[in-house]
Amino acid sequence: MAMHMRNIVKTRMGLLSVINHSASFSSPTHIGKFLATNPSVQDFKNPDANNNNKATCRFESTKADNGRLDSQHSSTDSNKVLDFPGGKVAFTPEMKFLSESPKERIPCYRVLDDNGQLLEHSNFVGVTSENARKIYNDMVKLQIMDTIFYEAQRQGRISFYVAAIGEEAINIASAAALTIDDLVVPQYREPGVLLWRGFTLQEFADQCFSNRGDSCKGRQMPAHYGSKKHNYFTVASTIASQLPHAVGAAYSLKMDGKDACVVTYFGDGGSSEGDFHAALNFAAVMEAPVIFICRNNGWAISTPISDQFRSDGVVVRGQAYGVRSIRVDGNDALAMYSAVNAARQMAISEHRPILVEALTYRVGHHSTSDDSTRYRSVDEIERWRSVHDPIARFRKWIENNGWWSSEAESELRSNVRKQILNAIQVAERVEKPPVGDLFADVYDTAASNLIEQEKWLREAIKRHPQDYPSVFPL
Repeated sequence: MAMHMRNIVKTRMGLLSVINHSASFSSPTHIGKFLATNPSVQDFKNPDANNNNKATCRFESTKADNGRLDSQHSSTDSNKVLDFPGGKVAFTPEMKFLSESPKERIPCYRVLDDNGQLLEHSNFVGVTSENARKIYNDMVKLQIMDTIFYEAQRQGRISFYVAAIGEEAINIASAAALTIDDLVVPQYREPGVLLWRGFTLQEFADQCFSNRGDSCKGRQMPAHYGSKKHNYFTVASTIASQLPHAVGAAYSLKMDGKDACVVTYFGDGGSSEGDFHAALNFAAVMEAPVIFICRNNGWAISTPISDQFRSDGVVVRGQAYGVRSIRVDGNDALAMYSAVNAARQMAISEHRPILVEALTYRVGHHSTSDDSTRYRSVDEIERWRSVHDPIARFRKWIENNGWWSSEAESELRSNVRKQILNAIQVAERVEKPPVGDLFADVYDTAASNLIEQEKWLREAIKRHPQDYPSVFPL
């Protein structure tokens, strides 16, 4: 499709000024620096004022009038500036290579310290007491669910599981900053986003046990969820393959004029895939309203980030592709909520991609197929579990505000554990999907080769019933 590319387009870059007043917490707030050029101030309280404050997200270029340039311009400016496609480039007599790394690392935006205390001069989006309690409730629920399902796999009751222990704040706080109209394109460590949106514990259990209650009809690995109702795209194990898809979905929202964006998640290992680079460039050029959230937990299974790249993490890569970016403490729920809240507003109002690098740590093993103590020390794991736990940090903050108590904590944990154990018991008793579901839902009318394959499978099951699970009805 041929497209006419504009030379001048809108941007609003630099410091954000976010003002949020709530019934239980009220203070003028704004978010820390996003990596950008041509800094300007963004006023979210008066969006109309921003329409008069537009820079350019591409560099200006000049065009010759009827193929001829002014002689004075040609003789003077052409010796100083190259009018190159994409924008003017100044000449310099100095031979200077760009440094392979900056002198200082990009700082990490943070609101709460490890003891749950607000940092001095903290800038963040305020949350109500009700919203804060829901964020905390869902973080605890996610942690308990992960623990119990992990144990269920070890007991042989499910075949596989992948947990998000240590990364609960990224899951829940980012989800809290979105609306249900925003599309979520996950990796496989974001069940908390689905939990926040109303996916029930029974639905989680049904998927992990691959029974008739599973919306994926047993065709996905456990913990590979999907829900059309909750605008949560089905998980794919292939690393970073979801990123270009997310950009395409975001561009469709832009074309349809929707007041929504797409949010996609990936790990630091995903940033080493070609799909990551293609997606960022695709998003920047097409000005798609998509938020890339990188869970930089230090390890791509057993590969540390020191063996993956030499750049200053992932955040600097956004700027290289023309994508506004920010580095956030991923274990700080308030920081994550504030950053994603601001990123969403920019993505939708300015039609631009945003990259959020969330620094965190995968406290658990990569999955039930992994033993992380073979490549990292137990002391390192325990230090992150005890010192930088996102749930403990947020609990201290809501307790200091008088929004939580020890009694509420005990009641929450007891009730959630009972609910999850009950959901597992129910899921185990539900019948498995029929064999025919293996071949359904791809074509409107089944293709002849699939019909033939289904016939072969049924015949094989009848001939060798001892080799096939009897729980799957024919």
